Amino acid sequence: MEWFVSSVITLCLIMDPFGNIPLFISALKKVAPERRTKVILRELVIALLIMLVFLFLGGWFMRVFEIHSFSMSIAGGLILFIISAKLVFGNDTEPTSDPKEEEPFVVPLAIPLVAGPAVLSMIMILSAQQPNKLLTLGAILVASIVNMFVLMLSFPISNLLGKRGLLAIERLSGMILVLMSVNMVMGGISEFIKGAF
Repeated sequence: MEWFVSSVITLCLIMDPFGNIPLFISALKKVAPERRTKVILRELVIALLIMLVFLFLGGWFMRVFEIHSFSMSIAGGLILFIISAKLVFGNDTEPTSDPKEEEPFVVPLAIPLVAGPAVLSMIMILSAQQPNKLLTLGAILVASIVNMFVLMLSFPISNLLGKRGLLAIERLSGMILVLMSVNMVMGGISEFIKGAF
């Protein structure tokens, strides 16, 4: 149960729904208000499908390319550290969109904002750690539901918290992720040392 809760929290933090609110609002500006809910749902379903592919094929991928679990932990920790550092120190990059395109499709909402490199790496790490795929699947589904709940309320939450409030939540999430990324790297190094000696 502890592993499940920890996995859900980790995935939620990496998905960073509060940090994605301004980006979702920016990408959906030109979409008709009555279409926004459907577009968000569609993008989140696409992101979920991509995550499930990584869950069920991640182990096969690691076996084919002979990637060890400690390598995934270290690599995932480094990616997570880079992502979390951007959250802490700010990330000025916003998705560029063609003004002719009114509705975003797959990019940039589903990929990379929801199912980004850090999320997909984490799913592969969780898949390698947990033999019971149903537990990992449950963690992904719960984290996706939390993410969906926040992003579906993007416009109201943005109005309620304001830019500073969203920024504060994003910075706090980044700090927690920095600690978790260091822990992942150290765990991978520890696993490697135990296997070597």
